[in-house]
Amino acid sequence: MLPYQAEFFLKLREVEKVLPSNVQEEIKRDLQKLWKTTQLEIVNITNALDRGGRVPLPLAGHYEGVYVKVGSEQYFSECLLKVLTPEQQRQCESGARVKIPGGCNYCNIPSNCITWCKTQLFDFSSPEPTPPPPTMGPGILEDGGDFDPLESPPDRDFLPDYLVTVIVPLVLAVVLCVLLAYVMCCRREGVDKRNAKTSEIQLYHHHTIFGNRDELRSMAEGRGVTPPLSTLPMFNFRTGERGPPLQSDSPSIPLIMAQQ
Repeated sequence: MLPYQAEFFLKLREVEKVLPSNVQEEIKRDLQKLWKTTQLEIVNITNALDRGGRVPLPLAGHYEGVYVKVGSEQYFSECLLKVLTPEQQRQCESGARVKIPGGCNYCNIPSNCITWCKTQLFDFSSPEPTPPPPTMGPGILEDGGDFDPLESPPDRDFLPDYLVTVIVPLVLAVVLCVLLAYVMCCRREGVDKRNAKTSEIQLYHHHTIFGNRDELRSMAEGRGVTPPLSTLPMFNFRTGERGPPLQSDSPSIPLIMAQQ
């Protein structure tokens, strides 16, 4: 592992176009001028979408962006150390477009220009102290005497729980059923009591409606009966002519014309 590493964000690049070796050499040459050393190696290349970046619009001039991490044996240059200054950090927090002064903007190719606010420096020269290894014991537990199991819990009476869970809801259901039966059966007015409170004119009108209904039903039931002969057309057996039925109820008029 290289002791000094830095990660840069190239806004105008895509990861597919950075993978060729000639493109990586172009990026490395610009970063060598920024780091002021030729001993520089590319450690990792990551797509910005994998870091939570947004998908760009399918238009010209919009790119996904690429994170390029490089490392070196040489310590960071003055331009890189300016990223850690409080003034530069305040400018990044304000959202302004940051440029490091003092001729630190090295990018011969516009697509290799880095975003300073997303630049990170990593110093692995002083390794973190490793925790001490665990001490190995003999692997045998100490003698603590005979095993003394816990005592069994005391017996519990479940009768109160049964009464609360089963008997109480059952009693409430019976009481509600009795109350509902009393309201529906014992509190009804009845036909006689209703008729006693109703005037005779309304009762007569009510009975008339029911009488007309029964009469209409009885008439409807007789629709299938054969129509009377008076409703049939008259027939002359000599000529075969038919005449309209006579609109008269007199029984003296014959239904069939006699031979002349």
